[in-house]
Amino acid sequence: MKFDNILAEIGGVGKFQMKLILIQVLSRITLPCHFLLNNFMAGVPSHHCNISTLDNLSIFSNLTLEQKLAIAIPTELDGSPSSCLMFSEPQHLHLLNSSEKPSIVQCQNGWVYDHQDFKSTLATEWDLVCSRKGMNKATATIFFIGVMLGAPLFGYLSDRFGRRRMLLVSYLTTMTFAVLSALSMSYAMFGVMRFFTGMSISGISIISIVLNFEWLGVEQRTLFGILFSLDWTLGNCILVGIAYMVNEWRLLILAVTSPLILSLVAWRWLPESGRWLVANGKVKDAHYYINQCAEMNNRRMCMDSITTVTLLESLDNDTNDKKYTFIDLFKTKNIRKIAICSGIVWFGVAFTYYGISLNISGFGLNLYLTQFIFASTELPMKFGLYISLKKIGRKIVQAGTLLLTGLFLFINMFVPKERWIIRTIFGVLGKGVSEASFTVIFFYTIELYPTVIRLVRKKLSQLFLALHYMKRLFFVSRQNGVGYTSFVARLAVSISPLIMLLEDMLPLLPAMTYCGMAVVSGLVALLLPETRNTKMPDFIDDLDKPREKLTPSNVN
Repeated sequence: MKFDNILAEIGGVGKFQMKLILIQVLSRITLPCHFLLNNFMAGVPSHHCNISTLDNLSIFSNLTLEQKLAIAIPTELDGSPSSCLMFSEPQHLHLLNSSEKPSIVQCQNGWVYDHQDFKSTLATEWDLVCSRKGMNKATATIFFIGVMLGAPLFGYLSDRFGRRRMLLVSYLTTMTFAVLSALSMSYAMFGVMRFFTGMSISGISIISIVLNFEWLGVEQRTLFGILFSLDWTLGNCILVGIAYMVNEWRLLILAVTSPLILSLVAWRWLPESGRWLVANGKVKDAHYYINQCAEMNNRRMCMDSITTVTLLESLDNDTNDKKYTFIDLFKTKNIRKIAICSGIVWFGVAFTYYGISLNISGFGLNLYLTQFIFASTELPMKFGLYISLKKIGRKIVQAGTLLLTGLFLFINMFVPKERWIIRTIFGVLGKGVSEASFTVIFFYTIELYPTVIRLVRKKLSQLFLALHYMKRLFFVSRQNGVGYTSFVARLAVSISPLIMLLEDMLPLLPAMTYCGMAVVSGLVALLLPETRNTKMPDFIDDLDKPREKLTPSNVN
């Protein structure tokens, strides 16, 4: 009897699984808050060069602010004052009408910011505008580099020490570094603290979803996968509300991190992964949680046939003594194909999603309103996604959502900026299908990778044969597969914010880049195997066999 069959007996979907998911909502709503925090924390308000020196000259003392701006700062094509340039000397009206071209220089005395939308941001704190605007964009890159490096780290550690324990570590370290980043006294200190915040929060991102799926049975897997993704939508909406009420960047960081306090309290009721416990020979602990699951799901009678020996046998079937290393993730034909293709798809999904999400100021609407519209469209999109996954399958939906993302981005490239309504409509559609592609790829990846790739068994003496085998496992697993793809995704996210700097070379170049990546990754997704209505593989050898189809009528 395999572990999936055991879950089917005790209730692979029930109160136990709902409790597991609801506990982790508290921590997972902080993910979009931190991942999209740069839209508000690093917001750039309207600004112009500081011309307060004019106040010291009596000749200009009676002029209004508009008049002072007219004689001190050149205008843009739309008639607004330049954000980064000023006249080297105040230009009197008759000088402006002369044939001599006024001398223009960069801002000499800093900037004056419009604080209507933001009381303070990173840009206003350290003047990260004009020639230093790349440093403002880099704050998102620094954070996501931390997430990128934290993904394989927590993937390994959660395989070594368990999902539950490492989630606690992730909670504590995320809170610590988030608080320190809010207390930063310099840009350099902020960058370092933000890097470690990203590294820490990646543990919540990858461990929680794997823990949930390892307790889910094959039935209703799609439904619960969609429901589990709604915490991102919820967190996205919460971010808009918090950012609107807290427009000071230091307090904003603390506010979006505060749900982790509740997560620490709720952690005590979080179960360990039954699959991980069995794979590591901790059958007594596994039996305890499986018994707990059966009781909550009203399947207590099934426990008569589920013993510690049964649990050992659940992962002993179809195994061999061949030793694998991490290199085997790319050595064998099938796992190599999955690893390469899923990596490309993850790169494209993350690259385009964050390219849209971190550039919400380009649609002509209020920043908060745009973010709210983006967040509110995710809910109906995910209900439609559930129906599509149930009827069509993972592969076609994954490819289709990416290709549609590319199509909407392509159309928006040719819509003039003054047509902000049309731009917003296609932007929302692109964001919606991009979010759908992100939702699919998470649990699609979990279904693609096996639980255990490397298994080393050590048989003890006949005296301990009653205990079957004492297993010591060193393996590359489903958690590492998610860690690897998450690493690739965060690499894409780290690059994505910097792509917007290419608009200084060619205004359409960023949109062309995002569009092209969406199309390429969508085509590559067609090379992945279909996993709908199939059992999750336990071992690498299972990938060399046809995927076992499921026949129950309630399977999705």
